[in-house]
Amino acid sequence: MNAGLIVFLLLVVLSFLGVPIFLAIAIATMVALTSAGFPMETIVQKTFLGLNSSSLLAIPLFIFAGNAMSYGITQRLLNVADAFLGRVRGSLGAVTIVASGLFGAISGSGVATVSAIGGMTIPAMIDSGYDKNYAAASASSASLLGPLVPPSITLIVYASLTEVSVQKLFLATALPAIVLLVAFLAYALYYGKKHDLPTQPKKSGKEIASTLKESLLALLMPVIVLGSIFSGICTVTEAA
Repeated sequence: MNAGLIVFLLLVVLSFLGVPIFLAIAIATMVALTSAGFPMETIVQKTFLGLNSSSLLAIPLFIFAGNAMSYGITQRLLNVADAFLGRVRGSLGAVTIVASGLFGAISGSGVATVSAIGGMTIPAMIDSGYDKNYAAASASSASLLGPLVPPSITLIVYASLTEVSVQKLFLATALPAIVLLVAFLAYALYYGKKHDLPTQPKKSGKEIASTLKESLLALLMPVIVLGSIFSGICTVTEAA
């Protein structure tokens, strides 16, 4: 039987049986290679060569950072965005966008961004009377900032495959990320004003200062990571 057909059939069967997709792909591929007479030793060698990359090592580290942020740091980023944008109409949508940009500057993942930020702001928007379609759309659209704002997992993989400088790729996407963030923010404010969406209570200067003090380390994380990369102090992997 053709190896490609074996991979496809096994992948479908294992997926329907509830096997995790990464295990289904691995099992189907190994069975197909074995049936085609491919030496198992070569599979191990190719796997090691594929993983033996200092740039790719940054990916699990940034994923770990994103997971660590979900235990407290995410809420602090939301508090900072709310402190400055809470008094405008449609502020929850704007807070979602700004917090997604800050979160993406650490995690580098769109999935992590929408799960961490959207998981908290979408229910809050719906409870505040926002249209549920707008709530979901604003969080999912803002998640695009995750892989666009440096450091980006997608760019790290691309740089590893093409041997392009990761730092240059990060610099190339920084300005488009800022432009996209501003565009999303402008539309969120326009939508909030047009549909007369509710506002959050206005924060006093003392409350804003207290929020900034509590969130200082969370805000410094993107500065430390990106600053150390762009200044040449350390590599992307060391920064991660």
